[in-house]
Amino acid sequence: MRHPARLGIALTLALATAGCSTAGGGGSAADTKPAAKPAAGQRASVTSCGRQVSLAAPPQRTVALDQSSTETLLELGLQDRMAGTANLKTKIPAPYAAAYAKIPVIAPKIATGEQLRAATPDFVVAGSADLYTKDRAGTREELDALKVPTFVSAVDCPQHNPPGRTPFELLFSDYENLGRLFGAEDRAGKLAADQRAAVARAGANASKARRDADRPTVVYLYSVFNGMPYVAGRTGLPSEMSRIVGAKNAFDDVQEDWPEVSWEEVARRDPDFIVIGDLSERGRPGDSAAEKRATMTAHPVISRLAAVRDDKILEVPGIELDPSVRSVHTLGLLARGMKDLGHAR
Repeated sequence: MRHPARLGIALTLALATAGCSTAGGGGSAADTKPAAKPAAGQRASVTSCGRQVSLAAPPQRTVALDQSSTETLLELGLQDRMAGTANLKTKIPAPYAAAYAKIPVIAPKIATGEQLRAATPDFVVAGSADLYTKDRAGTREELDALKVPTFVSAVDCPQHNPPGRTPFELLFSDYENLGRLFGAEDRAGKLAADQRAAVARAGANASKARRDADRPTVVYLYSVFNGMPYVAGRTGLPSEMSRIVGAKNAFDDVQEDWPEVSWEEVARRDPDFIVIGDLSERGRPGDSAAEKRATMTAHPVISRLAAVRDDKILEVPGIELDPSVRSVHTLGLLARGMKDLGHAR
């Protein structure tokens, strides 16, 4: 989930599909109703990133420290119980827009401790643990001392998760745990069930290859910074996406989410196809899919790869290559794209 510091958390959106019910697999936020409140006195308890989170009552003033957390809460219909949001990196999808417009933005970028406390939250949610530092929102220990419980996505806490849990299953467990804390179990359960079904559909059309060595290889080109490519390593969500659809991430031997590599190394691995993360809305040089294509076709080595020469390139929204409520949308794009390229049933 983390990216190189100089890149920030690079996000963009190309959701031209019919609402986030496609991306999220659950009901569209455009027609959501606020989540039902549980009975008074009900107590909920979950474990989040190694810490026990126990609430005597459902939160009423939640702050989400990043866009991924914000959109998860909106998908769960919890906008009426949000006191703030921060760190928006791309446009909010149209189905969420009306609900999002009612939530105060406590910080356009990463929230500080002062900005967070000014919102008087009773609960704080983040997609990554590094948003809880002394120079950001404050540590989880500091917020605990202020009687403000905190939540971190399980996807960003591999050291605290049971072995064998996939990134998608960890993401779905986030929905279910948040549903438990907010008393929105039915909606969270439906969202998790719908997205599990979407993962199963993507896997049903997996690669024809039965042996790992015969699976088509793929390079995920996330960003180009100062002329250098950033690709998906083993610990990022794209490796799991590859496994589901029957492909193999060409950089699975690199234990990072988004390592910087050389173009020559990409060429040496000679992938069967390339997935480009479109980051057009971020607006930095090299972010858009068109710029990435132009860079590859102009490169003296990369341009000679069969995947580039024969246009075996898929374009997906860059934001969806990181774990979020939208990620199953890109998983579906990947499964269909592999079929179009002749790599799947």
